[in-house]
Amino acid sequence: MSRRYFIAGNWKMNKTAAEAKALIAEINALVGAETAVDVAVCPTFTALDAASQALKGSNVKLGAQNMYFEKSGAFTGEISADMLKEFGTEYVILGHSERREYFKECDCLINKKVKAVLANGMKPILCVGETLEQREGGKTIDVVSEQTVGGLKDVSKEDAEKVVVAYEPVWAIGTGKTATPEMAQEVHAEIRKVLAKLFGADTAEKIQILYGGSMKPENADALLKEKDIDGGLIGGAALKADSFAALVKSAKKLA
Repeated sequence: MSRRYFIAGNWKMNKTAAEAKALIAEINALVGAETAVDVAVCPTFTALDAASQALKGSNVKLGAQNMYFEKSGAFTGEISADMLKEFGTEYVILGHSERREYFKECDCLINKKVKAVLANGMKPILCVGETLEQREGGKTIDVVSEQTVGGLKDVSKEDAEKVVVAYEPVWAIGTGKTATPEMAQEVHAEIRKVLAKLFGADTAEKIQILYGGSMKPENADALLKEKDIDGGLIGGAALKADSFAALVKSAKKLA
C-alpha cells in the first residue's frame, strides 16, 4: 500500500498542561523515534504549548481539536490558524461527531474550517460518521457521503492530497461497541469512491482514511489489515501511553 498508516490521538477534554507533558514523555519513550508510521497527538488548546515543547526532537506530530475559519476578530472563545501555527501544529481535527452534536456544527461551517486549515499550511482531519438511528435506518452511506462531499466542497485536487478523513461511527464512540472490520471496510471503501468522484482515482488512493470508532489494541490488527483502513483516530486508548504505543506498533507490523 502506498499510503502510510497514521495513528492520531484525540485527547478530547482531558489532560492539563502538566499532565500532557508527562503523557508525551511516556509516548516519546515508546514511539517517539517511529519513522514507518505517521503519529500525532491532539491535546486541548491549553496544553498545546506544553505539548509542543515536549515533542521537540520527537517524530510524533502535534495536532489540535478544532479551529475557527476567520483569521482574527470578535469571535469570543475561538482559536485561529495563526494561534495554532505558533506551536507548530500540523493537524487539526474538524467536524468531530461531538462538535456536530453538541455545538450544532453543519457541513457548511466545517467546510469553511477545512479550507482555512489548508490555506494555512496545516492538514485537516475531517470526521464523518453516522448515528445508530441512521445506521439502523440504512442511511450510513448516504450520511457519510453527504458529510464528505459537504466538508470538501471547493477543495482543490492538489489540496485534497493533504486531507485526512476519519470515519467515526457515532454509535461506536466511547460505548465500547466497535464496527466489525468488514463493516468498517465497507464504509471506508465507499468514502474512497466518493473521494474518487470528487478528485479522481489517483488522488483518492493517496488520501488516508482513519477509523475512529473505539480502536484499541485488542482489535487494531484486524481493522488495520483491511484494504482501505489506513490507521485510527484514537480516543480513550490515546490517553495511556502503553495502549497508544500498542496501536502504533500494530500499524508498524503492516507498514
